[in-house]
Amino acid sequence: MVDCQLRTFDVTDRAVLAAMEEVPREAFMPDGMAPLAYLDRNVSLPGQAEAGIMLQPMVVGRLIQALAIEAGSTVLDVGSGLGYAAAILARLGARVVALEADTDLAASARERLAGAAASGGGVEVRTGPLAAGVPERAPFDAILINGAVEERPATLLGQLAEGGRLACLESGAAAGRAVLHVRVSGGGYGSRSLFNAVAPVLPGFRRVPAFTF
Repeated sequence: MVDCQLRTFDVTDRAVLAAMEEVPREAFMPDGMAPLAYLDRNVSLPGQAEAGIMLQPMVVGRLIQALAIEAGSTVLDVGSGLGYAAAILARLGARVVALEADTDLAASARERLAGAAASGGGVEVRTGPLAAGVPERAPFDAILINGAVEERPATLLGQLAEGGRLACLESGAAAGRAVLHVRVSGGGYGSRSLFNAVAPVLPGFRRVPAFTF
């Protein structure tokens, strides 16, 4: 996975590569799907009214690399599913709050994170609406959204510390793209596109239809 998927997709950060090599992806796959862990594809997660997703390895790697995680950072992992990205973030030395809307997935994530020795420590799994974030634990140094959004995640951006970064996929009319948002001084935000990628829109991140004449 590291050599054939990550390095060839411009994942070059040594710490990210090491963390993704050490965290066993198969330990965070849905039941019965461990043999498919290292295929280069998104994996649909069970048990949700709307599609949750485990993003393909190279997309996870590029998004986490863009966040430039430092040891001791406080990171919010939104749509954490079964805990794979949270485990990588923890392995990088972050204090992770993993937010999942589905209670069954959250419970399973707690078990998997506890059982995966390579995940490191420091992951707190929360259950609640994804778009609401975890305001009582804000501000965050970084926020990862494990899936697509249809419009700017304003509430989550408001939970970033100054200089904090949010990485997500944005779903557009023509194609999807990965985007990095950075909170700058004075409460403003800067944004830049990273690469093209698609994924299902996560619960709570669909654009509200506007009434038109």
